[in-house]
Amino acid sequence: MLAKVAVVGAGNVGATAAQRLAEKNLARTVVMIDVVDGVPQGKGLDQWQSGPIEGFDTRIIGTGTYDEAAGADVFLVTAGIARKPGMSRDDLVKTNAGIVRSVAEQIARVAPKSIIVVVSNPLDVMCYVAMKASRFPRERVIGMAGVLDTARYRSFLAEALDLSVEDIQAMVLGGHGDTMVPLVSYTTVSGIPVSQLIDRAKLDEIVTRTRNGGAEIVSFLKTGSAYYAPSAAAVQMVEAIALDRKRILPCSAWLQGEFGLRDVFCGVPCKLGWSGLEGIIEVTLTKAEQEELRKSAEAVRATQAVVDV
Repeated sequence: MLAKVAVVGAGNVGATAAQRLAEKNLARTVVMIDVVDGVPQGKGLDQWQSGPIEGFDTRIIGTGTYDEAAGADVFLVTAGIARKPGMSRDDLVKTNAGIVRSVAEQIARVAPKSIIVVVSNPLDVMCYVAMKASRFPRERVIGMAGVLDTARYRSFLAEALDLSVEDIQAMVLGGHGDTMVPLVSYTTVSGIPVSQLIDRAKLDEIVTRTRNGGAEIVSFLKTGSAYYAPSAAAVQMVEAIALDRKRILPCSAWLQGEFGLRDVFCGVPCKLGWSGLEGIIEVTLTKAEQEELRKSAEAVRATQAVVDV
């Protein structure tokens, strides 16, 4: 159990993540921070009062300042705005970059030895902003993307095959967007290559659906976006760190030559433990997968170029 985990942003993703952290007893205290006065305080109090029912002792505190989060071991950053009508993608990037820059500076002030797990979108670029603004080493700034994308991919495969999601092993790399790279060559069902169980046309259909997984949910909700699966993915990363589990999870990391890529955040297989990013696993990709990963990273790099940190 960690002493303290902070969640920045008390919206749907942040609040749900805070509840999951408490229910898993991953920290003695969970601090939920938001700029909207009363929202983190009210939600935190409500969540804490569920402890006697759900059986957790984690104290959830809602606040509008970072002082309560001083010395936190991990910060889960969910702050940012959704894209609005008439707003270009570059406008969204610049707006959220300003928010994440401010958040990262505050984190560095109150908890200079902490680990930052970024959830804010556009994910990979916000990781870049957080790393530059905090001046933390790459081992302590990691993005949540591939865990969520892989969960969607596994869910769609389980549905198509009418099999348990627990028996499907898979990994999605690349940027968190429509250029992501589901690794079909590494997708198995209890060790059986998925290509032996499902035809290529159906696999391609599932890959496309995975890439559009977030948009599919938004199309149903109309005025909101996913938060149950994103919060679960983020908490899985925190759990790997808190319990020093040495999990191999697909996360956005600052690449320094791995997979032939440099100076860009991109989703790759990461070993997570007590110190954060403890290693990047360079698996052998097919030529097609390697090219897709390169294109995905270049798409991230292009967006990185529009932010001023």
